[in-house]
Amino acid sequence: MSADLFALARPLLHAFDPEKSHQLTIAALRTGLIPSALPDDSRLATQAFGKALSNPIGLAAGFDKDGEVPHRLMAIGFGFAEIGTVTPKPQSGNLKPRLFRLKEDAAIINRLGFNNQGHDSAAQRLERLDRKLFIGVNIGANKDSTDRIGDYVLGVRRFAGLASYLTVNISSPNTPGLRDLQTGPALRELLERVLSARAEAAAKLARPVPLMVKVSPDLADEDLDEVALACLRSGVDGMIISNTTITRPPLRSMHGSETGGLSGSPLFVRSTRALARVYRRTEGRILLVGVGGVSSAATAIEKVRAGASLIQLYTALTFKGPRLLTEIKKGLLQKLSEQRLSRLADLTGIGADEWAERPLLEG
Repeated sequence: MSADLFALARPLLHAFDPEKSHQLTIAALRTGLIPSALPDDSRLATQAFGKALSNPIGLAAGFDKDGEVPHRLMAIGFGFAEIGTVTPKPQSGNLKPRLFRLKEDAAIINRLGFNNQGHDSAAQRLERLDRKLFIGVNIGANKDSTDRIGDYVLGVRRFAGLASYLTVNISSPNTPGLRDLQTGPALRELLERVLSARAEAAAKLARPVPLMVKVSPDLADEDLDEVALACLRSGVDGMIISNTTITRPPLRSMHGSETGGLSGSPLFVRSTRALARVYRRTEGRILLVGVGGVSSAATAIEKVRAGASLIQLYTALTFKGPRLLTEIKKGLLQKLSEQRLSRLADLTGIGADEWAERPLLEG
């Protein structure tokens, strides 16, 4: 919805519990009556996997789990959108309440548990959309699966011909044991099997679908180095850094002690530090997406300086609405003008060493 409409609707939306307000927002976007954004300044144009994007700002997975409105999201000003997390079979997720708005901290805690309608439902919607839209599909494993890596293989096979890229989400804290796939032999088996599935799909398609891995900000430095090197050596095309955190920096909200993944402003330093370490380890040889705590133009710029070629956001939208997109775009353009640069890529990674060595003072 437009910035003005959101300003009017926010008190009503926030009067409902977070899941209900989320459903209402999806319904509003689905109507198609939301005004479209103005064309982007050409200086914001960027490339991702050989495709041109009008701007580098995307909506992170978690908002449009079932692929209901990715085209509407791009119409209001996003350069790309990522749907999911989608699992092979539909699942209802964890028990409610499972989503908590931490207004005083500009944060959210969720323990949703990959609630979604399954592969077939999302795929049927994507089949109706324009293939020129840059839409990623975030794939996951069912909670009751006896072969979780096999679930990711199924995701690659189902969406290889429909997605602009695929994200292998092995970092959600809300599916027990899922994060174990991020290191060691499990990681190596996962990468081998999903890349093999991609190669099989590519034989039937015009190109191999780009593949990204989404990691946790809670990995120890040595484990983060391991997953970064494994992705680089295996032929993965990119990484998304990061998912939510189970750590708890000091929080003011009454919901601060809820279990689940914490997103929003308190995640910014931890996720940006992790991003910089991955950039330094991979030497800029794979595309990195910076996500976690982006709530302003300044935080978006720091993600780029830490090594991101693309930026994703979600939580801050629940508090600021679409005006945040305009704010970030203006800030990026101002930074380019100040530095006398013609493209954002010239800023990518210039602050990675500084961010990689930043101490973590949170819990």
